[in-house]
Amino acid sequence: MDFFKNLISSALGTFIAIGLFFVFMFVFFAGSIALLEQEDFEVEIDEKTVLVLDTSKPIFDREPQDFSFFDALEIESAGFGLNTILPALEMASSDDKIIGISIKNMSAAGGTSNLIALRNGLKKFKESGKFIKAYSDGYTQADYFIASIADSIFVHPEGLVDFRGLSAEVMYYKSAQEKSGVTMEVIRQGKYKSAVEPYLFDKMSNENRIQIKTILSDVWSEMVDDIADSRGIDVKKLNVLADNLAGKNANSALKHSLVDGIVTQRNYDEKIKEIDEDVEFISLASYLNVPNSKKIKSSNRIAVVYAEGPIIYGEGSTEVIGSGKLVRTLKSIGKKDNIKAVVIRVNSPGGSAFASELIWEEIEELKKNKTVVVSMGNVAASGGYYISAGADEIVAMPTTITGSIGVLGTLPNFNKIATRWGVNAEQVMTNKQSMGYSPFEPVSNDFRNEVKSSIKQIYDTFLKRVSNGRSMSIEEVHEIAQGRVWSGKKAKEIGLIDHLGGMDVALERASKLADIEDYKISVYPKYIEDLETIYEELFSGPFGKIKNKLPSEIVMIFDSEKSLLTKKEIIQARIPYTLNIR
Repeated sequence: MDFFKNLISSALGTFIAIGLFFVFMFVFFAGSIALLEQEDFEVEIDEKTVLVLDTSKPIFDREPQDFSFFDALEIESAGFGLNTILPALEMASSDDKIIGISIKNMSAAGGTSNLIALRNGLKKFKESGKFIKAYSDGYTQADYFIASIADSIFVHPEGLVDFRGLSAEVMYYKSAQEKSGVTMEVIRQGKYKSAVEPYLFDKMSNENRIQIKTILSDVWSEMVDDIADSRGIDVKKLNVLADNLAGKNANSALKHSLVDGIVTQRNYDEKIKEIDEDVEFISLASYLNVPNSKKIKSSNRIAVVYAEGPIIYGEGSTEVIGSGKLVRTLKSIGKKDNIKAVVIRVNSPGGSAFASELIWEEIEELKKNKTVVVSMGNVAASGGYYISAGADEIVAMPTTITGSIGVLGTLPNFNKIATRWGVNAEQVMTNKQSMGYSPFEPVSNDFRNEVKSSIKQIYDTFLKRVSNGRSMSIEEVHEIAQGRVWSGKKAKEIGLIDHLGGMDVALERASKLADIEDYKISVYPKYIEDLETIYEELFSGPFGKIKNKLPSEIVMIFDSEKSLLTKKEIIQARIPYTLNIR
């Protein structure tokens, strides 16, 4: 019987392997054809063209790294990158064939700072004298924030404007742990390091409530100020409208001037046509293929390095900052004479403290012959701030979540549930400290002191890195550190950053510090279209592009493999919590 079981298992495994081999072969073949067909592919547009901006896809810092074969498989891009949208808007503002922009909002996403950067880009376009109009079946708060820059805002008769203010929710598990028998052993440095609060308490601490409230207030203030400026509505009145849910239906939204008209989508398109009966439309995706007549001719380069995602010790990927990949990238940039400055775009909640140190070291080395400026995205906190601290200058959006200079350690413990189920783990050791930590035994004082000592050492090093980078005393850094999270606006006030603004400001500062006027941008890290990278992108990459097209059994295999290969470190320089602003 075992023989037949083994035979069937082997046959099934062989079948799956052969099947996957042919999938890869098809992908390469189809992708190669697609690449040849799309080579030198350019789009021409007619006079009186309206650029259609559909925000149904997320807005990332960097355009998602789609490989050529994705088109062959009819897999759409996961979103747009600010690095392509903003230049496209700038080009459209001076393009005589583009007469305006039509925003069609469908669940805008991408983080508050990215949405503000997009809105600022639209504002610059509007300053060129061209029109912007917006329509949605129903506006989320993020949708409405983007749409508020438009000359006219329209909503469907059965739609609404969800304008209510910001909130954040944190779940607490202390009582649940006691009931389940599975607990998290927590060691932290800094009174504001509240990532571990949910495992220690059943209620939010005053420190955590203060910092969340401050961040929400700063973000909301930026959003409301922008809306008030564009819509001509007083800030106080906007807050009253939010409190009273004035956008709860289309008629109420129109009555309180949140929108300018109530129409169906068909009627909206007809209104655009009323501007000129010969008007044509082009999507942003297509407009990105329109050749730019204003190409810069310069041998000078500014390298823009994207550091996005949690920080790990290892290679990483397009959505994970790996110390190995990023350090090699920085080393390579340091050897290129034509690169005069480097802008590192950091969008990270932190992660491995050791990996953050390695990246910091390489940035210090790079600074010996290159200007280095950090541009912070939605979040650059804890390890994300660690790798930023040594830059010549730091630029952040007012709504960037940053700081969180602190260290923590968490360990899952199953001792209570194991005892409850009658499971007993016995240990055999050659030395007193051989075991270190067992998840089936209470944490010993020796091990707790060992971790506590390591955390203290890392925290002290963190303080030194910030102290040196920001020209502050250790005491001054400690006062604003202790794991506390700050908005970019507050970070500027307390000296953690130098300038408020987006990538445009960071590039401006980098060029000025490097004393160059004309330059081209080179984007890093580079991702090669090899088998390993394709595997990561298709099955475990940033957006799981192909997972939904595979049988669930195959998906389980890849997910299991990924979880087995993931190594988690005890000590983390990570943002205190996932702040989901809504």
